[in-house]
Formats: sequence, C-alpha cells, structure tokens
Amino acid sequence: MRALAILVDGLNVDFATGRTFYARVQARSMPERELNTVCEQLLFVLNQIAALRVLTSASNKADVARTAIVAWYYGVYSAASAMTAAMDGSFQDNHTETARKWQERFPANRLAMAPFADCLSSVLQATSDAELAPVRARGRHSLVNPPTTAEEAWGCCAEYLSGTADWERWNIQERVRETGSFKALGVSDFRTKAARELRDAAYDRRGISFLHQASRYRGKANYRDAIFLGYGTSVPTLLSGFIDDLLAVLRAFAAMAGAYCSLRLGKSAWTDFVDDLDRKKAISVSPRDVW
Repeated sequence: MRALAILVDGLNVDFATGRTFYARVQARSMPERELNTVCEQLLFVLNQIAALRVLTSASNKADVARTAIVAWYYGVYSAASAMTAAMDGSFQDNHTETARKWQERFPANRLAMAPFADCLSSVLQATSDAELAPVRARGRHSLVNPPTTAEEAWGCCAEYLSGTADWERWNIQERVRETGSFKALGVSDFRTKAARELRDAAYDRRGISFLHQASRYRGKANYRDAIFLGYGTSVPTLLSGFIDDLLAVLRAFAAMAGAYCSLRLGKSAWTDFVDDLDRKKAISVSPRDVW
C-alpha cells in the first residue's frame, strides 16, 4: 500500500488528470436503471472514503486496520462496478465476475490509469513471465521492506502482481483436482501430459488485474493473515501512516472512476448527480472533495 501511495502521489492521479486521460470517451444515453446503478456505486465509494477519513484519526491503528482494509477494498470494488456499468450497462452480481469484466473492459484496453493499469492476460506461466518483464523493468524491490522511491514502488507492484499470479495458479490447481475430467485421469498430480493440459487450459482462461490484487489483499487481511494485524506489540508502530495510504490510494482510484463516469454520463447527468449528492448527502465527504 505504501508503494501505491507513493505512485498515485507522484503521478498526480486525480479527477482532473483522469478527465484528460479519458478525453476521448464519449457520453452515451443510458436508461434510468443503468444511470442509477452508476450513481449508486459512486455514492458507495464516497461512503468508504468517508469511513477511512474517520479511521485515520484512531490513536491505535491496530484497532482499525482490518476494518480499514475492508473499507478500502469495497471502495475499489464499487468504483470498478461504476465504471463497467457506465461503459455498457453491465453489473455483475459477484466479485469474481466484476474483476473479470473490469479487466476485460479497462486494463486490457489500456483504459486504466497507472498505477492501476498493469494486468496479465493469463496466468499460464510462459504468458505471465513474458508480460511481467516490462512491469519488472520499471523497478525491483522486495515486499519485505517499505519502498521510499518511485522505482522501488514500481518494484513492489511488480512483485505483488507476480505473487498474485502464483496464488491464482495454486487456486486453479486445487479447483482442477476436483473436476470430473481430472479425476477420470486416475492421477494425483500434474506430471502427465493430459493433466497438465487440463491445468494449463484453466490457467489460460484466468487473467489478473488490479481488482484481483485488491481482492487478494482484502482476503489476506480479513482471513488468511488477519492475526498479524491484531497480535504483536510492534504492530501499532508498524502501521503508522498505513490508514492514510489506504485513503490516498482509494481517493486516486475513485478519481479515475469518477473521471470516466463523468464523461460517459455526459455533462448534464453528471452535474445533476454531483449537485444532488452535495445537497442531500448524509456522509461528511462531498463529491467535490474527490470529483
């Protein structure tokens, strides 16, 4: 998260730069149901930003770190959902499909802003290795040590993307083992050609983008590695600045999403949305604080 915070600051990812990035995006007429979906998801984003802003004031960040990560993730998820709904009216009913749709529509088409743009078209080893090469060329840095420069931050991003691909390969192998096709082979591993073909076909169907990484990050905090956020006397010190970084990164992702949606909705509908929300909001964050 420190790496992403360094990069969104250095790249000046905000609503204005987002509008410039998406300058060629055209408005489209959309039915009320689709318009409501876009606006609803953007309101959810602001709600998570408001929550994180409050959590930054907690005296002991270990008290709120897990909650903050979950708020961050759902803010990213809602922003991505708003973008896909604005693009073509689609709205997925689960996180896996939302991540897949967002990757296909945005990073895969160079319609996501850095540092949220990196993606792998599949986790097939040869493909992911080739696609990771230019990502790693921007910098190398271990995830063990916090980055301090943009080059180190890019290195961290490359490592997390690579690690997420490894994690997905493991998940896919476990799922393939449970399929009837694999069981029919009468094997227990992937040493045979037939087993490898089943596994590799599943690898080839699985892409990775920022949303997949965000989901993994939330999963580690909420389930697999949750103990490390609440146990250990050094944790509060180690978390210094962490909630602020979560907030900065979510604001940047939300700014990108808002920039795209504003152009897709068109000036009149976007202005009506922002004005109405500014007048009637229950939360402490104004849409104009982000957009």
